[in-house]
Amino acid sequence: MKNLLLILLLANILYFMWGLLSNEGTQPGVALLEESELGPPLSVKTTRDSDSVASVGAVLGAGEPSALEAVVGRACVTIGPFRDKTDADSAVLVYTSEGMNVELRSTRAQIFVGHWVQIRNVASEAEANTMLAKLQGGGLSDAYLVRTEDEGLKISLGLFGDLERAEKIELEARSLDLNPEISPRTRESDVFFVDIGLPPGKGAGAIIEKYGEDRVLLRDQATCPQ
Repeated sequence: MKNLLLILLLANILYFMWGLLSNEGTQPGVALLEESELGPPLSVKTTRDSDSVASVGAVLGAGEPSALEAVVGRACVTIGPFRDKTDADSAVLVYTSEGMNVELRSTRAQIFVGHWVQIRNVASEAEANTMLAKLQGGGLSDAYLVRTEDEGLKISLGLFGDLERAEKIELEARSLDLNPEISPRTRESDVFFVDIGLPPGKGAGAIIEKYGEDRVLLRDQATCPQ
């Protein structure tokens, strides 16, 4: 019995020593690898260039305002031209009170005055007087003689804002065997424009409804406030 216990004790000691020797090469920590064992380097591709990345950053509030405008754009509307500055000032007041960025600007331009009915190339004052007598006899008593440096003598039958009215006078004069013409009359004057920066989500429908499509410029035709 005593010898058996000694044998078992010796066997346990030998097993313990074998376990220490077999684990000697394994240590906890970081494994070291050669660079050649890692394979080829990874190539990461992206579809965004540096400008687009900057623009996205601007949308998130990390870029300059100009970068933000490049991404979302600026919606602007120009109303005009106004002949009367009072009307333009009224538009500025209305849209400024609504919290919009508004700017008034003016420029010199040729503005339409009316449709001018006239008889050109009158040879002499005697011929002009004959024509005037014929016109007055036909009920066109508003006709009068005009002398200009560039065109000489001519007879004016009136200036009309309504084209239909101008055409009626023209036909009446032709019925008297005269040859009148209708031409647009313009003059140089100050005109005014109101430039409006629309806030996000704001359309121009109400502005067009108020002023009409012919007086509202949109998109690339409009000028944004400075």
